[in-house]
Amino acid sequence: MTNLFNYIERESPVHRLTGATKFICLVLWTFAAMSSYDPRLLGLMGLLSVVLFRLSKITVKDVSFLLGFTVVFMVMNNVLVFLFSPQHGVSLYGTKHELFKIAGNYVVTSEQLFYHLNLVLKYIATIPIVIIFVSTTNPSEFAASLNKIGVKYSVAYSVALALRYIPDIQREYHSISQAQQARGIELSKKEPLFRRLKNASSILIPLILGGMDRIETVSNAMELRGFGKNKKRTWYMARPFGKADYAAMTVTGLLFAAAFVLNAMNGGRFFNPFI
Repeated sequence: MTNLFNYIERESPVHRLTGATKFICLVLWTFAAMSSYDPRLLGLMGLLSVVLFRLSKITVKDVSFLLGFTVVFMVMNNVLVFLFSPQHGVSLYGTKHELFKIAGNYVVTSEQLFYHLNLVLKYIATIPIVIIFVSTTNPSEFAASLNKIGVKYSVAYSVALALRYIPDIQREYHSISQAQQARGIELSKKEPLFRRLKNASSILIPLILGGMDRIETVSNAMELRGFGKNKKRTWYMARPFGKADYAAMTVTGLLFAAAFVLNAMNGGRFFNPFI
């Protein structure tokens, strides 16, 4: 069964960070990467994201589906940008250095390639961090950490339930799929694509009904236990911040500050090497 947005329990320095630390770092890291088109910063963040991925002890096999989907989306994004706006880099950087002409307005320029390089670096800088966050953060511990930094505990608990619910849906979909195939409904690559999509729709109804039943069960259990009655609650998985947490937040905060410093030095979000 394909792992999608699942917590993967390992013993690593990244796993030992609190959920609040990883969430704060994720937000700062994402804002830093999205706010700048400077390849120097994006290249550094991309390198750090690969290092952190290795430190987390999450293997490529564990998240192969997510990585594969990301690569396909990245390629499609770059191709569509060039198809619909082949001179976008020229308009951004204000110069035009032609490399070769394809046809009509489709001219490959250094500016356009430089812009595409920045797009690729943004993916490399952010996607591994998102995967690390999802794969190394225990939902219960994450909820406790969110509540610790000021998020209302009912909201924090809802986030934890949502993160726990995704693997449950995957397992139930896999079980229903196996049961349907045992009844003769073909879902493999032997069938044409549209036939497979039609057969897959037979899984949706029992999946939705099973999901609604699970929601009702959880809601009744929470209501019977008086969830939401008090303004505060204790958390079994709560952990205090440690030295590693403060160090991680400091480094990410410096990268966040560096993005704005570079934007000020560059006179905007785009670093222009053509002037």
